[in-house]
Amino acid sequence: MASQSDKRYSVGYGKPPRQTQFKKGQSGNAAGRSKGALNLATALERVLKEQVVVNEHGRRRTITKFEAAVTQLVNNAASGEPRAMALLLNVVQVVESRFAAPDASAQSLPEADRQVMTRLLGRLNRLVKGDHDHGDH
Repeated sequence: MASQSDKRYSVGYGKPPRQTQFKKGQSGNAAGRSKGALNLATALERVLKEQVVVNEHGRRRTITKFEAAVTQLVNNAASGEPRAMALLLNVVQVVESRFAAPDASAQSLPEADRQVMTRLLGRLNRLVKGDHDHGDH
């Protein structure tokens, strides 16, 4: 039989019957994410911070995996790989736009250089997509 306090409790939106409410200490999602589970950003950050040993000019050096990946991207772009060049130029543009100084005139490229970079980036993107650049010579 219901007690006096249960009779005064009105059931409605956001107020389920007391017998169906979670008991103290009972989870509403018992099969949910475990406490030790990592989200993608945390897992990626941990992996990129791991140390690796590389041989550089005959010397062993310890750097992070992130540094190794960036170094490899720059080296591939410098060796003429079109996809690496396009990716590197995109990354450089993003980084420069994020960290642009308030006095942009002091640190920005001259307009002629900016036009050359824009045309080069367009040509590289077309190369990566499989189009062949017949003009712009």
